[in-house]
Amino acid sequence: MEIAPLHGERTPDRLYLFSPEGGEGRNTVAVGLLKTLATKFDSPSVFRPASAHGEHTTDLFLSAAKTFEKVSGANDHHAAHIGVKPRAVRENLADARLDIVTRFYESEDLKKADYALIVGSDYTPVAYPGKMLNNSLIAADLQASVVVTVEGTGRSAYELAETIKASVAAVRATGAPVVGVFVSPCTEQLRDEATAELTDYDLPVWYLPSVEGLDGADDPVALAVTAYESAVSHTEVLAALSTPVTTVVTASCFQYSLLAMAKLDKKKIVLPEGDDDRILQAADYLLARDVADVVIVGEKSDILARAKDLGLDSIEGKATFQSMKDSSILDPMIEELVKLRGHKGMTPEKAATTLEDPSYFGTMLIQLGLADGMVSGAKHSTANTVRPALQIIKTNPDDHLVSGAFLMCMEDRVNVFADCAINLNPNSAQLAEIAHQSARTAEAFGIDPVVGMLTYSTLGSGSGPDVDLVTEGEKIAEENYPDLKVVGPIQFDAAWDPVVAEKKANGNPYAGHVNTFIFPSLSAGNIGYKAVQRTSGAVAIGPVLQGLRKPVNDLSRGALTRDIVNTIALTAISAQKN
Repeated sequence: MEIAPLHGERTPDRLYLFSPEGGEGRNTVAVGLLKTLATKFDSPSVFRPASAHGEHTTDLFLSAAKTFEKVSGANDHHAAHIGVKPRAVRENLADARLDIVTRFYESEDLKKADYALIVGSDYTPVAYPGKMLNNSLIAADLQASVVVTVEGTGRSAYELAETIKASVAAVRATGAPVVGVFVSPCTEQLRDEATAELTDYDLPVWYLPSVEGLDGADDPVALAVTAYESAVSHTEVLAALSTPVTTVVTASCFQYSLLAMAKLDKKKIVLPEGDDDRILQAADYLLARDVADVVIVGEKSDILARAKDLGLDSIEGKATFQSMKDSSILDPMIEELVKLRGHKGMTPEKAATTLEDPSYFGTMLIQLGLADGMVSGAKHSTANTVRPALQIIKTNPDDHLVSGAFLMCMEDRVNVFADCAINLNPNSAQLAEIAHQSARTAEAFGIDPVVGMLTYSTLGSGSGPDVDLVTEGEKIAEENYPDLKVVGPIQFDAAWDPVVAEKKANGNPYAGHVNTFIFPSLSAGNIGYKAVQRTSGAVAIGPVLQGLRKPVNDLSRGALTRDIVNTIALTAISAQKN
């Protein structure tokens, strides 16, 4: 399976099947769907996002896929078709979701398949009320079409119809597109009555008879297929599954896409804080997946000893190590720093002292061409990271300032917020430049930028110096960057919500569709991104330092290992653009 586009319509090559209730009815549907897929595709395969150790349901599905496939190889290894254990989902859903996405795209068996049937959670004696929601979220992560299976047993036609409508609505609320519903098992009478209840329903519904003893049958695949084909047309199901769908970009999807993009053209990123465990763990994660090359600053023996203590396997043999005491590197650095900063009073003695700072040392590795970018800040302030970059790397020829943007990964979209890190009170011209830089950042990460320049007024609804500042900034942005899709001044709600935009923005084509938000001050930007991050659960990746000749990016001192992984990956992608 190749990673899906980050936005827009796509032709499905993956289907997520799950039941809100569990039971063998879903298993019958899964086997039947594999037979349907085999009528069109050479090697349909199976993936289980969360599956318990020792369960046999996956073996049933793999056996069916193996029976139907025309080209072998996509269904050979049981472990290649499993994401995580159910316990991992219960205990840390965010990490589990990213691990599932990673396992899906990195499965060697699935890479040989031309269609994936993703079968959701099994029944488990551990009660977990969030199971249906989690399956829906994971389906959205995997950008899969969804088919829901519900049970007909013990329900009236009205109850069944309401169950179907409620289940589909819950899935759609997460951004996952539903293309059909199976009812299994179902009697003929219930089928006829439910069909009448669901007249004009916007999805196809298929009704399967009961299958007795599937779990203990001599040939469960044949038994399931017989029941399925007695009630379902392969052609009709394929038509539904082939419907192009519009998928969302979840945080897990976007985070994995960063790794995939970085891997396409590996870059060398310097990590000057080699004495931080989180840095070593992040480096190990990326090296194990061949995402980026890293230069870890510090003494090799100390780093390897600590990596061993942490149980890290990939740093030795894959990382590059750079001692700050190495005269073969230090002497050229001193010479270059004096050359760059001599007009500011830099002497060889001052340069040697300056280069005792890991951030300066790491920045000079970029300057000397020994690295493509740098990530720092796990143990140092933003100023410690930015100051050397401004003095040594400097800005692009067409940029006059450096600004800081965050990639804000919501449940169903990715947005850019800026400036949240650098410029205290930018003037109108600076706001326009920040808008342009942020649009470039959005484009670099697969987002078609629509820029909103924020304040407390929407297109003249209010007045005052702060509104005038943004109004002038929007005007300058339009004049200087004629291809920029930009609206302003605008309030956040009118920028975000199409319904509000209709009332406030007088038919402006960009209002309500903004994905790149420019805040009028550092105070507003910093408060804004933190408020969204903490109250919505959004993943904030960054800050991305915009405008530098070479990418240097900052970390929060409270960054988690996953945050550092993301920042290194986006730094590597930024380096690809230089």
